[in-house]
Amino acid sequence: MKCFFLLAVAFSASVSAESLHYTINWPSGLSLGEAMLDTAHAKDGGWDFSLDIDASIPGFVVRDHYHAQANSDLCGVVLDKKFVHGSHKNEEHITFDQSSHTATRQTVGGGKSDTSLSSCGREAFGFLQFARNELANGRLVPQQPVVFGAVYNVRLEFTGTQTIRVGEQKAEADRIVATIKGPSSDITVELFFSRDSARVPLLAKIPLSLGTFSVELIR
Repeated sequence: MKCFFLLAVAFSASVSAESLHYTINWPSGLSLGEAMLDTAHAKDGGWDFSLDIDASIPGFVVRDHYHAQANSDLCGVVLDKKFVHGSHKNEEHITFDQSSHTATRQTVGGGKSDTSLSSCGREAFGFLQFARNELANGRLVPQQPVVFGAVYNVRLEFTGTQTIRVGEQKAEADRIVATIKGPSSDITVELFFSRDSARVPLLAKIPLSLGTFSVELIR
């Protein structure tokens, strides 16, 4: 599920606020849960993102809340993570010091660590917004590290236009293959973005041990 949290978040730069509602589906197509992605574009040019997920099943709670802020260049400012996965709970806070190219990660009730980053270190939300902006201008972002607790190396590849089904409708979408490598993960995810100027993420296909799960925009 972590790769969905990393990849399913992106918003339109052309509006001051946006809410996107998704369904998370089992490989069979049955709904597993839902996610709500919200953003606000501040007057000073900065960004505020949040993601709430409820993918609980009987006897096993899965609830996640993420909040992030980025500056006008979509460089990271803060990232807060809080989740409950069954009996496993975690809460952490990450702050970015762009002047020293450092991200500091602190777990509530746990440890603290610093990570060195390149210029304009990005968390997952800012990275995907930046990717949407670049895609709207006919470009792909270069391969780069992305902070989402740990640091993940993310590479995007455009593979053409494809007709997909979103709910009861068909849509033309740009297919992007995302390769994500982290300390203990290496996964390839399919992403489908609308072909209008907003480049809304319409669909994601995520291979997991139980099969390929999908995250689909609800129109």
